[in-house]
Amino acid sequence: MEATAEVVRHHHSPPVIEVRLRDLRQLFNTLDATPFPERDLDADAEEFIVGWALDLPADAPLTLRIQVVEMPDDPARLVDTEQAIRHYFDYRTAVINRQFRQMLSRGRLSLIIGLTCLTLSVTAAELMAQFGPGTLHDIIRESLIIGGWVAMWRPLEIFLYDWWPLRHQRRVCERLAQATIEIGASK
Repeated sequence: MEATAEVVRHHHSPPVIEVRLRDLRQLFNTLDATPFPERDLDADAEEFIVGWALDLPADAPLTLRIQVVEMPDDPARLVDTEQAIRHYFDYRTAVINRQFRQMLSRGRLSLIIGLTCLTLSVTAAELMAQFGPGTLHDIIRESLIIGGWVAMWRPLEIFLYDWWPLRHQRRVCERLAQATIEIGASK
């Protein structure tokens, strides 16, 4: 994709993500044969737009300004392009929501497994303590306790860290689906 982008900020206006293209077709995946309003954005175009949106303040409304060198003759194509962009980011929001739910489901299952492992390993470690002192007993006892806490690693990782990036991506896609979209001739 031969394009440039920048964020333009005027004094008190919302940030504008400007994308300059030779042709509107550069926005869309060329292998996607679905009708125009349902077409997927080109991976490079999506990365370009989302990358700029990620850098902007989370509470600011967005404007996506697309400037095209070779404007289409049919004005309906501009409306279709705007609808396709909105549809794509609505779709991406739904995909991220599904990923988020699946991750939390995995987290709950991982938590059950981790707590079960931790309970069993601590119980086994306490039983080992009853066999009396000894280096081998101490090593096994400590290994059981460490192993139990290691089993808790994944659920803790999910519930403490993994959900933040998905939540942020979802918010950016929601903002882009609601962005003001301006399509015009390149200057």
